[in-house]
Amino acid sequence: MNFPIFVVDAFSSEPFRGNPAAVVLGHGYDDWMQLVAAEMRHSETAFVRVRDDRDFDLRWFTPEVEVDLCGHATLASAHVLFDTRQVDPDATIVFHTRSGELRATLAAGDAVTLDFPIVEPVPEGPMPEVFAALGITPAEFLRTDPGWFLCVVDDAATVRNLTPDWAALRTLEGVLGVYVTARASDGRHDIVSRCFGPGVGIDEDPVTGSMHCALAAYWCPRLGTDELRAFQASARGGELTVFRKGDRVLLTGVATTVLTGELTGY
Repeated sequence: MNFPIFVVDAFSSEPFRGNPAAVVLGHGYDDWMQLVAAEMRHSETAFVRVRDDRDFDLRWFTPEVEVDLCGHATLASAHVLFDTRQVDPDATIVFHTRSGELRATLAAGDAVTLDFPIVEPVPEGPMPEVFAALGITPAEFLRTDPGWFLCVVDDAATVRNLTPDWAALRTLEGVLGVYVTARASDGRHDIVSRCFGPGVGIDEDPVTGSMHCALAAYWCPRLGTDELRAFQASARGGELTVFRKGDRVLLTGVATTVLTGELTGY
């Protein structure tokens, strides 16, 4: 059995920027999907399967593990479904995932808006080993999800110039990943961030939709707004608009398909 496969650069209008994700139209058995993700070596590979009710099942795998939520691979999946005309442009895509139902719609300029649950960070006690591995002393330190932490620093330059000790991060027990964020200083964006996830097989994720579900909860009340212009300052870089709506977060960004093909070997 063969499956269509796409590589999509999410949160970028240009190829070879933003965050690449592989999108496979079809599901196989779990071990096979994990092998495909390891073969693709993107931070996430998404597997999309249409259901009898015309909704879609969606699962995400890093090269090492299946994850509960991935924003950029969801954006990439919605982009593929709209771009290949498998879904009408005025339709709402409903994805059934390990994080519940997620929705995607087309926005202006062929952007895609994702409807995700908000993540409320909670204060966490100091973790000196995390701070040492990152080379920072955060102004605030919070937990977002089990094994995921948020460091808030005082200036954007600190975020942009971080050079983590990857080996040290990989050895931290109970730490899957760390977000680092600050107010932006470029006049174009409100916040800047980076995402490090050695615990799930990703040293640095180029652009992370799910992280912004926590950043919206943290930054919106502090900046007095429900809408954020966000930049993720990885080497590839990427930007998105974040809108807090009650207990949901609307993430809007564009995507570019850079490869189409057929996956064999199932």
